[in-house]
Amino acid sequence: MLSKSESHTSWQESMISSTWLTYILEEWTGVECHYLYYIGFILCVLNIMFVPILIFISLSCFLNLLLHIYKRKNGLDEDFSNKSWDNGRFMVASILSMCGKLFHGYELHGIEKIPEGPGLIVYYHGASPVDYCFFICTLYIQTGRLCYSVVDRFFAKLPGIQLYLNLLPGVHSGRDESVEILKKGNLLGVAPGGGREAFFSDENYNLLWGNRKGFAQVAIDAKVPIIPLFTQNIREGYRTFGKIGFFRWFYERSRLPLIPVYGGFPVKLRTYIGDPILYDPNITATELVEKTKIAIETLRDRHQKLPGSILRALLERFDKHQKED
Repeated sequence: MLSKSESHTSWQESMISSTWLTYILEEWTGVECHYLYYIGFILCVLNIMFVPILIFISLSCFLNLLLHIYKRKNGLDEDFSNKSWDNGRFMVASILSMCGKLFHGYELHGIEKIPEGPGLIVYYHGASPVDYCFFICTLYIQTGRLCYSVVDRFFAKLPGIQLYLNLLPGVHSGRDESVEILKKGNLLGVAPGGGREAFFSDENYNLLWGNRKGFAQVAIDAKVPIIPLFTQNIREGYRTFGKIGFFRWFYERSRLPLIPVYGGFPVKLRTYIGDPILYDPNITATELVEKTKIAIETLRDRHQKLPGSILRALLERFDKHQKED
């Protein structure tokens, strides 16, 4: 136990160190001490609000570093269709799949419903599409099949994402490229709700597709089936501040996907694949959109308790029974 004199000396040293550090910060930044404290407080708040994004960027940078090491060690070029990239692709898929199992107890059900040929996978877009990421990784590990993904150009420019986005390929060039990919016999994933559904849907899991029917026209033009997909509890794991009017106003006028996402709760995630909606030459794009909506809503109503609850979703980590009715 410290004596009174020793305690006083320790306190003085602490104050001297604190004053010295403050002095250095003021010299480097040119900002007065009390302003630095305010800035630090704001950064702490922002850090809490943006934890999911920070984790995503950190993991992306880590994977990108591993892939650069793999690329240099094996003397590879930028031809990602080369079989030499398969081990790197499997490494990325395995790490992401492991993250899904450890953090969310991730499960994939109905993989046998995916046809051997091409298909357009249509899914509900949660606040964070980590479930879809886990899906394409699990699909690759279990079947060796790649699933291309329609990706917003904004996210393709995020730090550290470009290299493994090429390995688990993303598409952001429009309808013609999507049709071409499907005609080559590949799988392609798309979330028609996009950013609006991600940011402004809620615990009732409403589909916010507006008048979007381009995905249906792509399926018709490529003559492929649509495969509905829904993930239980994805809205409980990650949520947004979309109910605040300012953020809705900002998004509608800027179209920038900068609405704060919070959460990262370790809830149970189960992805369910529905029965394929087969190609019908006599169906219109509008009719196909409605059929797809009904298919996803059926998966939602069968496997998701509404409205969603974070606490219940956390407890489902310990519940081995799936919701069927």
